[in-house]
Amino acid sequence: MRVLVSGAGAPGGIGFAIAKSFIQGGANVFITSTTDRIHARASELGATGLIADLTKPEQCQSIIDVIGDLDVLVNNAGMTSVKSPLGKDEATDLTTVSDEAWQRGIQRNLDTAFNLTKAALPKIRRSKAGRVIFIGSVTGGLMAMREQPVYAAAKAALVGLTRSIALDEAKFGITCNVVLPGWIATDTQSQHEQSQGARTPLGRSGTPYEIAGLVRYLASESAGYLTGQALVVDGGNSIAEERS
Repeated sequence: MRVLVSGAGAPGGIGFAIAKSFIQGGANVFITSTTDRIHARASELGATGLIADLTKPEQCQSIIDVIGDLDVLVNNAGMTSVKSPLGKDEATDLTTVSDEAWQRGIQRNLDTAFNLTKAALPKIRRSKAGRVIFIGSVTGGLMAMREQPVYAAAKAALVGLTRSIALDEAKFGITCNVVLPGWIATDTQSQHEQSQGARTPLGRSGTPYEIAGLVRYLASESAGYLTGQALVVDGGNSIAEERS
C-alpha cells in the first residue's frame, strides 16, 4: 500500500500520527509539509518527506509525479493560524474579515485539499482499492466557534467535496470520507482548547492516534463499502446539550 499524508510536519500532530500508524501497518508512506522540517519527521518515521506549498497546483502535481502509483491519499494539511501575525485577522466576525484573510484561509484549508486530490486522483484510480480521506473539523462540518467564519466555511466545504468525490469516483472503486475531529491534544493545542476538551462528556481531549486509528480503518479493506460519510470523533461533545 502506497500512502500520501499531507501536513505531517509537526511531531505531535494528527498528520504525523496518521503516517506512523500506516508505517506500523507496513505501508510505504510519503509525507508533506511546507518546510524542510518534514525531513526530520520522515527520518523519525522511516517515510519519504516532500516539501510542497499545496496552495499551488503545480507543486501538488510535482509531488504526485515523484510518488507515482498511489493507493491512499490523506488530506490533513490545513489549520487556523491565529498564532501567527498573518493569521490573526482571520479570527474575527465576518464584518471585519479582510478579503486577504478570507482568501488565505480558504487557500490553506480548502484549496490545498482540492489541489492535491485533483492531482492524485488519476493515480488512485489505478489502485484496486483507492481511498481518499479528508481531515476536516466539527467546526464548520457540524458545529461552529465564535469568530471563525473563514475556518468554518472551509471545513464545511470539505464535507460537500467528500460527498461529490464519493459519487463521482465510485465507478473506479474509490471511497471518499471525511473525519471531523473535536478537541484534540496536539502539540499546538492552546490552554483554552485544553479546558474545552475537559468539558466534553468523556472529560478530555482526544489524541492524534485516536484520529489515526479511524483513518487506518477507512483505508482498510473492511471499510470498502463505507463512502461519502462525515465521521465525528469528539468525545460526545456534539451530542451534549448541557456543559458542566
